[in-house]
Amino acid sequence: MKLLSAFFLSLAMLLAGCSEPKRFISADLSAVDWGKDFSLTDHNGQPRRLADFRSKAVVLFFGYTQCPDVCPTTLSTMREAMKLLGDDAKRVQVLFVTVDPARDTPQLLAQYVPAFDPAFLGLYGDEKTIAALAKDFKVFYAKQPGSTPGSYSIDHSTGSYAFDPQGKLRLLLRHGETPQIIAADLKLLLSEK
Repeated sequence: MKLLSAFFLSLAMLLAGCSEPKRFISADLSAVDWGKDFSLTDHNGQPRRLADFRSKAVVLFFGYTQCPDVCPTTLSTMREAMKLLGDDAKRVQVLFVTVDPARDTPQLLAQYVPAFDPAFLGLYGDEKTIAALAKDFKVFYAKQPGSTPGSYSIDHSTGSYAFDPQGKLRLLLRHGETPQIIAADLKLLLSEK
């Protein structure tokens, strides 16, 4: 009888383990009370807010077009993650917010961002708007002088934010994460009800 009880207890524990909710690999930001919205213009000149992308998962990344490493790497990784998502990629919107509105004109963003994926959008605003948005999203950025006034670089935060299809900030996707992990986390976000 003890053996039979132990068997059923083990089976119950095993089945309980199978019903545990799936967990994200990226940092879960579901409990934060910031990063709720934005009001910017896309590289096509269209005003954009987070609500414009309702029913899609949204990945929001802050950077600049003249970034030598982090920004092109992040956008390339997102392109690979979209390929891994297959048809589900149509339900994800990648947004690149410039922290360098002085140099990142709409025309430059329109050339740079879609070069990684035609569905990706570049977003811009004036310096005051970008500074307020970066503060709301806890994004750090600081101009570093170059050899000439126009050759400066910008140190900036490297993570990307992922929102669920209802528009809630949910994840911090770390820079350097693999496309496979990002795709898996986005697929999980898309599967939630």
